[in-house]
Amino acid sequence: MSGTTPEGARTEQEAARWVRGMFGRVAGRYDLANHLLSMNIDRYWRAVTVRRVRKILDRPDARVLDICCGTGDLVLALAKGRQVFGSDFCHPMLVIARDKIAQRRAPAVVFESDALNLPLRDASLDLITVAFGFRNLANYESGLAEMSRVLRPGGMAAILEFTNPPNAVFGNVYHLYCRRVLPWIGGLISGSPEAYRYLPESVRKFPAAPELATKIREAGFDDVSFEYLTGGIVALHLARKK
Repeated sequence: MSGTTPEGARTEQEAARWVRGMFGRVAGRYDLANHLLSMNIDRYWRAVTVRRVRKILDRPDARVLDICCGTGDLVLALAKGRQVFGSDFCHPMLVIARDKIAQRRAPAVVFESDALNLPLRDASLDLITVAFGFRNLANYESGLAEMSRVLRPGGMAAILEFTNPPNAVFGNVYHLYCRRVLPWIGGLISGSPEAYRYLPESVRKFPAAPELATKIREAGFDDVSFEYLTGGIVALHLARKK
């Protein structure tokens, strides 16, 4: 498989089912675990993403979609002052996202959909984003192809994702935290230790930032760039459809 490989999954369909079920089980404590484990730095990463795509967000007629939106944190960050859409294939996550959107009266709409098969016309979006969900796709090439399909020529894709730090010393410390601390705390908070064993392992297996940039170019994007954040534990990739 060219996508995520949960233990025991032999096909893309099995991988997708495992991921959907896992996120469904942790949905109720997902936000709490994320903010605690990242020491709230995840809010900063999303803020940087919003700043990098601001030119498109400022267009009054721009059509914007956040895929793998989970509980809606990036949707809410993008929706300040304009309507945006979000999609995810995990229903319990979307229920939480809808509640958060309603509580904040944000101009956002979320819907249930697989990121590999979006119910959208070709060339219908100006911006498509994904934060910490791309590495969970069952097929990375198919995910990039689908993002390209729904973007208009010149439209932008933004992929915010965990990655392996380029500095070896810092990387060793980070991986020790991921292997020893993160599964224990995440499992304690969420009640699902297997989920927080899978998540750091999925980061370890995920393509390094330069390799992902190559995959994005091969999918038909131009102006591909990426920047490391917080010592390189996260990378933000930006690209434009040819």
